[in-house]
Amino acid sequence: MSRPRVGLVGGGAMGSLFAWMLAPVADVSVLDVRPAQVAALGQGVREEQGEARTVRATLHPQDLFASEMLFVFVKAQDTLNALRPLAGKTDPACVVVSLQNGLGNEEALKATLGGRLALVLGVTTEGCTELAPGLVRRAGAGITMLGGAGASPATVAGVRDMLVAAGLSAQAVYDIKPQIWGKLVANAAINPVTALLDAPNGVLLQDPDAHALARAIALETAAVAEAAQIGLPFHDPCDYVDSVASATAQNISSMLADLRAGRHTEIEAINGAVVAMARRHGLSVPNNEAMLHLVRARERTRAGDRG
Repeated sequence: MSRPRVGLVGGGAMGSLFAWMLAPVADVSVLDVRPAQVAALGQGVREEQGEARTVRATLHPQDLFASEMLFVFVKAQDTLNALRPLAGKTDPACVVVSLQNGLGNEEALKATLGGRLALVLGVTTEGCTELAPGLVRRAGAGITMLGGAGASPATVAGVRDMLVAAGLSAQAVYDIKPQIWGKLVANAAINPVTALLDAPNGVLLQDPDAHALARAIALETAAVAEAAQIGLPFHDPCDYVDSVASATAQNISSMLADLRAGRHTEIEAINGAVVAMARRHGLSVPNNEAMLHLVRARERTRAGDRG
């Protein structure tokens, strides 16, 4: 029996981790725009405690046209540019799986690849740090929740089974929106605060002002979810943020990693999306809005430092 053909768009930390996990059960191809990243991945992708595993790494979108399953790991703001070369070229039966942060990914993927797309949306609590191109450290096993957004329950179950076969913990749910918003609450509260403080996630539990700010952001974001009639998968947003910060205390957030590397962050898809949704419902979210402006400003000052 032939192995499934799996494509991954984005060879950063999470893309590399999933490529490493999937390599024993699928023929994995990783698309990235960075020649050095592709060269490193082509030598084998490795988790710090494990052996190197062979994947196909490429700069050329056409190498993913034959994929049966396509995982999207690029930043939310890069979705359109990354997927546009694949539009109309992939197998119509290809299942596209987005495990991206923030809001707006469903709309971006459907606009790029077509409204009848077999799209599976998900959130993952897998955590990892990129130590070097092609080398990652898995920061504890998490769980990946999956739901359909134009894909049938059987299709969602097939993605789940693929991940489970690869040794990942995965579940299929009827409605993924509560999970997406649940992760958004944590990301909105943790990522910008840690990014601006240039500190690991545990700073939210160590510094009383950082803790108070994160809790205020969590409450605002939960209020927006309630206004949008989305039930969150937890009772107390502040306790949830505390639990995530505690479980990932040694990790640096993806937003901080982006700032340190001089990349654009996902602030627009996280706090920016909360601000936009709040306005639609006539709500005020001053703490989310402050994070949006401050991280934008930090991106510009970092760019000035490099210049």
